[in-house]
Amino acid sequence: MSKKRVAVAMSGGVDSSLVTARLQAQGYDVIGVTMLLFDTVENNKVVESAAITDAKRVADQLAVPHYVLDLRQSFEEKIMQYFTQSYACGITPNPCVMCNDWIKFGSLYEFSRDLDADFLATGHYARVLYNQESNLYELRRGTDLKKDQSYVLYHLNQKMLPHIMFPLGEMHKEDTRALAKELNLPVYNKPESQDICFIPDNDHIRFLKERIPEQFVPGDIVDLEGSILGTHQGLPAYTIGQRKGLGVAAEHPLYVVAIDAKHNRVIVGPNASIFQREVWALDPSFTEWETCTEPFTAQAKIRYAAPAADCTVYPVKDGVHVVFKEPQRAVTPGQSIVFYDGDRVLGGAIIGPNHWQGENIRVH
Repeated sequence: MSKKRVAVAMSGGVDSSLVTARLQAQGYDVIGVTMLLFDTVENNKVVESAAITDAKRVADQLAVPHYVLDLRQSFEEKIMQYFTQSYACGITPNPCVMCNDWIKFGSLYEFSRDLDADFLATGHYARVLYNQESNLYELRRGTDLKKDQSYVLYHLNQKMLPHIMFPLGEMHKEDTRALAKELNLPVYNKPESQDICFIPDNDHIRFLKERIPEQFVPGDIVDLEGSILGTHQGLPAYTIGQRKGLGVAAEHPLYVVAIDAKHNRVIVGPNASIFQREVWALDPSFTEWETCTEPFTAQAKIRYAAPAADCTVYPVKDGVHVVFKEPQRAVTPGQSIVFYDGDRVLGGAIIGPNHWQGENIRVH
């Protein structure tokens, strides 16, 4: 019997390098693939990215075939433009969620199938389990809850899950780095990657000013009654729940409650005003169902680092209506809301406009 072939998404980091080494040691026919997502520029010249260079080093050491998949155009159109256009519309996107959906488990997944790979493996801290009773594949949280990345994977479905491998799902981060050192992988001490891969300095405001300078138009900062309190420096510089950098003097702390793109306003209010029990979300995707027609109870996370909270999910036209048992703080349009049953991922959706958005704040 021929070996099962696995394409590994090699980012040049510790996790994906260890995945490559472990799968090879387990007897799989391993192929490494590194995505070229954007140009790396140094001293005004385009150079090979560290991700590609380091992935090649590991692949050479392990004698694993290595491919570079040029996805620059797709990444520009589907992720970077999505990122900037979202901020231009007054919402705060999560590009990692969309990159996993459209790029890593979209274009890269299809490329792995073209290579006749039986599986696509990544270094995500999550797990895929087969439930014999339900005859379904389940997406579950990683054992290391501090590193769990299941939140950004909720688009995976029954068509794809049988062909996905997360070899680090049962491991803890400190163990992966120690094992990479033990295996003498050249990237064992490489620092963790930054939050947004295409913004190396993590200064997303600078990035947005370069890409959409026309959106940085000053406007009014208003309270919940519509009274003008100050001037903002451009809507992309603000997000729901923000307190710092408002430049508004008040008797009590003020937080961004909503971003009103239509009237170029930032709406602020007291801490109590950024809590809500009900959330409307769009474009739902479920890991075990093609569609959802009946309400269900779950625990939901409204952002990557948020704790999961009890809720009931009601299917509605083009989305879901989520009612939490307890009010949630700073529900942010553009972020994903992800539903869990314990450590099992049920699905997720994109949070829509919040209860302060729209015409209910009068314009003076």
